Amino acid sequence: MTKLKRRYRIGVDTGGTFTDVVLVDESSGEMLVAKVATVPSDPSVGCMNGIEKALSEHGIDAAEIVFSVHGTTIATNTIIEGKGAKAGLITCAGFRDVLEIAYQTRPTLYDIFYDKPVPLIPRYLCQGVGERTGPDGETITPLDEQSVRSVAKFFAAEEVEAVAVALLHAYKNPNSERRIEQILSEECPQIPVVLSSDISPEYREYPRTSTTVVNTVLLPRVGPYIANLEEKLHLRGINSGLHLMSSSGGIIAANVAKRQPVQMVESGPAAGVIGAAFVAARSGYSNLLALDIGGTTAKLAVVNDGQPQIAEQFEVGSSAVANVTAQRGQGYPVLTPVISLVEIGAGGGSIAHLDPGGALTVGPQSAGADPGPACYGLGGDQPTLTDANLVLGRINPDFFLGGETALDVSLSEQAIIKYAAEPSGLELLEAANAIIDIANAKMVSALYFISVEQGIDPRDYVMVPSGGAGPMQAVAIAQALGVSKVLIPPTPGLNSAVGMLATDLKHEVVRTQMQATAEANPTQLAEIYEELEGSTRNLLKEQDVQEEDITIIREAGMCYVGQSFQLRVDVPNVIDTETGAQLENAFHQRHAESYGFDNADEPTQLVNLRVIGIGKVDRPVLKQLDHAIDPVKRAIKGKRKVYFTEAKGLIDVDLYDRSLLLSGDHFTGPAIIEQMDTTIVVPPEVKVEVEQSGNLVIHIPHT
Repeated sequence: MTKLKRRYRIGVDTGGTFTDVVLVDESSGEMLVAKVATVPSDPSVGCMNGIEKALSEHGIDAAEIVFSVHGTTIATNTIIEGKGAKAGLITCAGFRDVLEIAYQTRPTLYDIFYDKPVPLIPRYLCQGVGERTGPDGETITPLDEQSVRSVAKFFAAEEVEAVAVALLHAYKNPNSERRIEQILSEECPQIPVVLSSDISPEYREYPRTSTTVVNTVLLPRVGPYIANLEEKLHLRGINSGLHLMSSSGGIIAANVAKRQPVQMVESGPAAGVIGAAFVAARSGYSNLLALDIGGTTAKLAVVNDGQPQIAEQFEVGSSAVANVTAQRGQGYPVLTPVISLVEIGAGGGSIAHLDPGGALTVGPQSAGADPGPACYGLGGDQPTLTDANLVLGRINPDFFLGGETALDVSLSEQAIIKYAAEPSGLELLEAANAIIDIANAKMVSALYFISVEQGIDPRDYVMVPSGGAGPMQAVAIAQALGVSKVLIPPTPGLNSAVGMLATDLKHEVVRTQMQATAEANPTQLAEIYEELEGSTRNLLKEQDVQEEDITIIREAGMCYVGQSFQLRVDVPNVIDTETGAQLENAFHQRHAESYGFDNADEPTQLVNLRVIGIGKVDRPVLKQLDHAIDPVKRAIKGKRKVYFTEAKGLIDVDLYDRSLLLSGDHFTGPAIIEQMDTTIVVPPEVKVEVEQSGNLVIHIPHT
C-alpha cells in the first residue's frame, strides 16, 4: 500500500449565511479554503458540500485528513428558534416554578413592555418530588421514590424526549439525583436523563437549573446532528475523528459534545476570537479588539496578553451574551465558561428599515442565506448592508466569492430607493452610505461598551476584523474609536475556521465549596482538587489525549464575605497550611486589578473550586509570503469608482488582487483589496503594509 505523503487538518465553520472550510497542510503550512452557502434546513449538508468542494478543488484525498474540527450554530439556533426537544423537569416539591420565576431583574429597569423569556420547559412538565437536601449536603427529607415513579409514568405518557433533574443543593450531595436517574432508567429507559450535579455542580438554584434544562432540550437535537455528521464523514472516507468547538475557546471530542451540547452554544463566535488571537500573535500583537462581522451578526471581544476574557455565565436567547457585557434577563442563563463577547444584529445580511419613529436603522432582522440580500436575486427585496456596500462600489459584482456568484447592482439600488432613500428623503448614494454609517455606529457603541466602559483604552489595542463583512467596515470603526492599527488576517472571511485549528482540547470541572478562606482545611482542599483533577484527566483521556499532552490548572473562585460574585485566582499544586494566606493575598491583588481597590482587612471566602484540563493540539504552521522584489503595481487589477465620505462622493480607486501582494509591499489609500472571501476597504490617506506572515497592517492617521 502506498504511503500517503500529505497530511491535512480541516476546520469547518457553519454560520448563518455561509459555511467556511479551511485546510492546512501539516508539512508545508499551505492554507487552502472553500466557501459555500449554509443549508439552514440541515447544516450538515452545507458542511459536507464545503468539504467536498475543498477536496475536489485542491485534489486532496479524503484519507489525507488527519484532524477535523467543526463549529456550528445548531445549538444556539435551536434555542433561539424554540425548536428544542419536549422535555420534563424534576425538582424538589414546592420548587417547580423555578423556571417561571427566573430572575427579578430585567435588562432595562423601566421597560413596562418587558416579558421574561418563555421557559424552555412548560410548567405542566415541571414536576416536584418529595426530597430535601440541606446546604451542607445533609439529608433533611429522604427521597420519596414512589413520587419519582409517578412522575416517570407521567413523562412517558406525555412522550417527553428527555428529562432534566435539578434538586436543591445537589451540588453538595448528588445521591438523590443519581437515585432518580436509576428509577427513570427502570420506568422509562428510552428517555435520556440530565443531572444538574453532572452538568453544573455549582450553587445558585436558577442558573444551575437553567443550565441543566438547556442541555436537556438540546440533547435530542444536537446529539443526532453530530452522529449524522460523523456518519457522513466516515462514508466519505474521512476517519480522523470529529471535534467540536466549545464556547470556552477550546475543542471537545464528538462523544463528549453529544452528551454535553450546552458547551457548544457559542461555538462559532468563540472560534472567531481564537482565530483573531492566533493571526495577531504571528505579527507580535497580544492586545486586540476582535471584530467578527458575518452575514447575520457582529461579534466583538477583547483579548489581553493573547488570552480572550472568559465569563463564567452567559445567557442564550434572542441573542447570546456574556454576563460581563449585558444585563441579565434577556435569555436563559448557562453556567459554562464562555469567551466574553457581545453579539449584535449588524451583519452583511442585516436589513435596513425604518423604525417605529420613522428613522432609518439597520438590523437585527437579517436576510440570512435564504433569500439573502436583494443583490443575490433569490427573492429578497429589502436592502441589506451588503446591498449598500455594492451600490457604493466597494464590492465587485463580478467577483463575489471569487467570481463564483454574480451580484445584481440594480436590485440593490431598487431595494435601497424603495425602503431607505425615498422614505428618508435621501439620494441613492446618501442612503447607502447612511446604512453603512448606522451599522458602524452600532458596532462602535458595542466596542465602546466592552472596552472603555470596562476600563480599557481602545487606543492601546490593535483591531482584528474577520468575517466576510469585517474588513469592509473595520477602518471606519477603528477611526471612530481612535484605534491606530487594523490587522487583516490572510483569510478574514474564514477566520473562525482557522481558529478551530489553533486551539486545544479544554475542559473545566467545578465544585462549590463555600467557606471562609481562613477556615479552609488544607487536607480537605487537597483531596477535592485531586478528585477534580482525576475527573478532568479521565475526560481528556477519553478523547485519546496522552498523559504527556495534558496540562492541569487549578483555580478558586473567591470573594469578600457578602459579595455576590467571585473572581478567579490560581491555586498552587501543593496545598499546605500556607495556602489560605496565599489565596487571600492573590485575591486582594486580583480585586485591585479588576476594580481599582482592595481591602486587606475584609475577610474573604472560597466559593467554587475549579480545575481546567488542557489537552495539547499542535498548532498549524502557516506558510509565509515571499519578499517583494518589484513594485506593488503588479497587484493592481484595475480601477473602479467607489464612494468615500472623505471624498464626498465617487472617486476612481485602484483595485488590488490580494493573492499578488508580497511581503514588504506597501501603498496608501484610497484603495480596494479583493480576495475570494472578503473585500478590504482602504479610505484615503490610510497606509497599508504587507507582512511576511501574510497579514496586512493598516496604519490609520489621527489628528
